[in-house]
Amino acid sequence: MSTLASQRIESVAEFLVHALELEHESAERYRQLAETMTLHHNHTVAAVFRLLADMSAAHASEVTARAEGIRLPEIAPWDFKWACPGSPEVDCDDIDVSYLMTSLQAFELALFNEIRGRDFYAFVATDSPQPQVRALAAEMAAEENEHVELVSAWVERERLVATRIPEDLDPPNLQG
Repeated sequence: MSTLASQRIESVAEFLVHALELEHESAERYRQLAETMTLHHNHTVAAVFRLLADMSAAHASEVTARAEGIRLPEIAPWDFKWACPGSPEVDCDDIDVSYLMTSLQAFELALFNEIRGRDFYAFVATDSPQPQVRALAAEMAAEENEHVELVSAWVERERLVATRIPEDLDPPNLQG
């Protein structure tokens, strides 16, 4: 069996576990970022990350409802079938995160993650050998596309107000 074929999601239960992990990881990461921003007194961006965490948690609840009555397999973290070390809606270190972030940067991070989440679902919708998995993944890709459009609108709104990066009132003491 080829490596690519072994990476295919072959059952609805397996797909739902991936979807739950994706949404739970996303919510947890955004909660962590909100806490970090709060600790650094960047309350505006902390509020953005709390909003994003709530969105991911709500989507996780929707996936949980879809999984009702289905026996879900346990999958070890290293056995999930996605391209980066974490789930697609976790930033995978592709975008810099700083305690000095602006709301625009936070929404751009969210947009990047939402696009990857949508693309993951869209890939499964074309790659899975099971028609039920493909149909469910296509439906979830469409839902994620709605999130992409929503976050895109927020990014555009933030670009209009173009806030500047706040001055670091307590910069790290770096030896040169």
